[in-house]
Amino acid sequence: MARLKYVDFLSIILCFTISAGSIRASLPAIKGAYWPSWSENFPPSSIDTTLFTHIYYAFLSPSNVTLKFEIPDSTGKRLLNFTTVLHHKNPPVKTLISIAGGGADPQLFARIASQARSREVFINSAIQVARKFGFDGLDLDWEFPKDPKEMQDLGLLFKEWRYAIQNEAKSTNRPALLLTAAVYFSVEFLWAETYRKFPVASMKENLDWINAMCYDYHGSWDTSATGAQAALYDSKSNISTSYGLKSWLGAGMPRHKVVMGLPLYGRTWKLKDPKINGIRAPAVGVGPGEDGVLTFSQVEKFNKENSATVVYDLETVSTYSYAGSSWIGYDDTLSTTTKIGFAQALGLRGYFFWALSYDKEWKISRQASRAWAIVD
Repeated sequence: MARLKYVDFLSIILCFTISAGSIRASLPAIKGAYWPSWSENFPPSSIDTTLFTHIYYAFLSPSNVTLKFEIPDSTGKRLLNFTTVLHHKNPPVKTLISIAGGGADPQLFARIASQARSREVFINSAIQVARKFGFDGLDLDWEFPKDPKEMQDLGLLFKEWRYAIQNEAKSTNRPALLLTAAVYFSVEFLWAETYRKFPVASMKENLDWINAMCYDYHGSWDTSATGAQAALYDSKSNISTSYGLKSWLGAGMPRHKVVMGLPLYGRTWKLKDPKINGIRAPAVGVGPGEDGVLTFSQVEKFNKENSATVVYDLETVSTYSYAGSSWIGYDDTLSTTTKIGFAQALGLRGYFFWALSYDKEWKISRQASRAWAIVD
């Protein structure tokens, strides 16, 4: 069973689209996605490249001893297959290596960034690996520098990385590698024990763009109430995509260097009372899925098999479903389309998905690509 909580969705999209037409970036849009390298049943050959411009190989990390990338033969074959397949698709897409990821040791990257020599070793090795396996760029997903000193070191890392990329391109007479970073949804960590802010001056000077991770606002770390894990708006707090993206722009990050993150998964809760089932409803634990997470494909399956009630919530621009005591907060085609309109209205460069293999027969990915094309 499905229903809309509000009926003026299309008027919102039209408003966004008209607004975006006058301020959109002149550069080609980024339609990116991260490909989990551990996906056993989703090889690069399965990717529909008509829907994307950039695909990130997730993830690689350097040795915690040498600080260099030590690539075993099996991984090397996987990397080479990734770039070869995607560069020969019709149309081809750009490929980037994403370094670190949520499961990586943040202390390793703090150590790398802390000294000029360790930064040099890491940077040179990253460039060598990208070139050896035919990648078009590099992406850093350090989650996250923990204090102002580490943020300052991050700025130095980006500066020296860009310098090295430019020198390598000149010496080899090849196009310069792209350099991007996956970052927190907000430019500042306002809610953390230690306040810190990303080094925007260095980032806008040295990065091609940033991928703002606009999701995981609510989840298994707080099972007291349900939540819109990727809310565009939140009337109760600043933990929202609209706040986060505007904070980056307000700090001076150019609009054409900001890319909005979108989730292809939902987070789940177990309701305290199935009769109280809206956003912020009391909960007593996680719901279905490993650690309270379901891919969008699994959400669709759950909704169908359990005849779940599906609600689109215009207040947060998110979707949720519930069946019995199980509650899932996620994005569907409606909420994704609205977010695309919002990003275009802000004049952002594009969007990316985490993670590529989580969609259901390209349902959301296709809608997002179409929605962005409305004014391109």
